[in-house]
Amino acid sequence: MAKFDLLSTVEYGGCSAKLAAGELSKALTGLPKIKHKNLLIDIETHDDAGVYQISDEMALIQTTDFFPPLCSDAYEFGQIAAANALSDVYAMGGEVITALNIVAFPAKVPLEILKEILRGGIDKVKEAGGVIVGGHTIVDDVPKYGLAVTGIVHPGKIITNAAACPGDVLILTKPLGGGTVLAGKKISETTENEYHSVIQSMKQLNKAGAAIMQEHHIKCATDVTGFGLAGHALKMAMGSKVTLKINARNVPVFDGALRLLQMGCIPGACFRNLDFVEQDIVFAANLPYEFKMLLMDAQTSGGLLISCPEEKTSAVVSAFKKSGFKNTTLIGNVNPKQEKYLMVER
Repeated sequence: MAKFDLLSTVEYGGCSAKLAAGELSKALTGLPKIKHKNLLIDIETHDDAGVYQISDEMALIQTTDFFPPLCSDAYEFGQIAAANALSDVYAMGGEVITALNIVAFPAKVPLEILKEILRGGIDKVKEAGGVIVGGHTIVDDVPKYGLAVTGIVHPGKIITNAAACPGDVLILTKPLGGGTVLAGKKISETTENEYHSVIQSMKQLNKAGAAIMQEHHIKCATDVTGFGLAGHALKMAMGSKVTLKINARNVPVFDGALRLLQMGCIPGACFRNLDFVEQDIVFAANLPYEFKMLLMDAQTSGGLLISCPEEKTSAVVSAFKKSGFKNTTLIGNVNPKQEKYLMVER
């Protein structure tokens, strides 16, 4: 296969290219509200995907995601982009059934590279138990890849980001800091082991997480991606009308991420995510700056943030760890709505 560095085609890879949450909110403001008797979940709560009921026993979960390369290897990029797109279905407790490829590809880049990207996506969709049924490709100066995904879930078993209850405990299933480690790689400040750990985590499907949450009757969760832990936690808090309290020192972290943040290697997405949450968050006065930025770090194919009834916490954490999510950790709790939606302790 022809050797080609995908990152040479982009200035910034991955979810750093995602439209800022604040700007997205402005764009959506004032648009007509879509109402339909079968539309169970729409964009109103900024949930992970839309859900449309087709029978008493089945609802469709529909979502899409795509972005430019965040690693040099074409096959791994395909795997990561696919895992990231599939994650929204799993965050809502669903099962993947079909996917469509979304591709933008430069005319002058060898087609062998496109083939490897698509092969990575196919392999991840197969692992998910789904089927790729087609797709669409356009020419663009910067390669981009992702999926439009359809999943299924029982209408009575939908997991949403708008059902957190006071007294619940917050669980996070993958480490934070992936965006920072990837940025460090581009300036040669990341070790191979640190980089490899992030790549492997991004390729890991959240499929087992959906099954675990359904087994334990979890009602509220979201996956942590481009808006960072703080951004996705804010959407959960706003949708549920509660205040989330996060203990920053309990949050699992990729090796090297805090070191990079301390030295000033801070991806631009961190600042855009901070702009989005800063009016609704209170930080402990003694919270180190690198922990503040860690909570803003954009993740790709990140873990699940779960609002779990306290009595189920031990069983849920144990099940995740046994399923390969070894960094699953309790990071905070849910409180009645206070002045701010988010509180971060040291």
